[in-house]
Amino acid sequence: RYQRMMARRKPQNGQAASKGYREAKRQTAKLHRKVAAQRTDTGRKWAKQVVRDHDAIAVEDFRPKFLAKSTMAHKAADAAISATKRALVEMARKHGRAVHLVHPAHTTMDCAMCGARTKHALPLSERTYTCTACGAVSPRDKNSARVMLVRAGLNPTGVDLVSPATC
Repeated sequence: RYQRMMARRKPQNGQAASKGYREAKRQTAKLHRKVAAQRTDTGRKWAKQVVRDHDAIAVEDFRPKFLAKSTMAHKAADAAISATKRALVEMARKHGRAVHLVHPAHTTMDCAMCGARTKHALPLSERTYTCTACGAVSPRDKNSARVMLVRAGLNPTGVDLVSPATC
């Protein structure tokens, strides 16, 4: 809303900005500071919960910079991926936990069981991963998580094979 106000009140070249434009600009900056603070707070809260619940963590070392050529870059930067990852690494260091940053290439194309790679990229609509080499079938996200654990040097055998303990 404030950005639309700024666009309407934008001064011509060489003219001083009006009071209304300066006020809209101040309100826009205030709103952006609020959103940045909310993202930082949410990222820190999520990171603290993850670090508290897990001893070793493996995450993709995702850098949204490579998306800069598309409109997805704005959405990736908007989601504050790097700030959340930074909060996770900082919180893990603070609490003495291990965070393994895994290179994101081909995590959805590799098989967690045998390590074979599919010949083609899976479309996002395909939610199950089927390995052509060993025949293993698993949900796409769980297979990708297991691949990241294997690449991080962690033992993924206990992942989702045991139901959580009930208290």
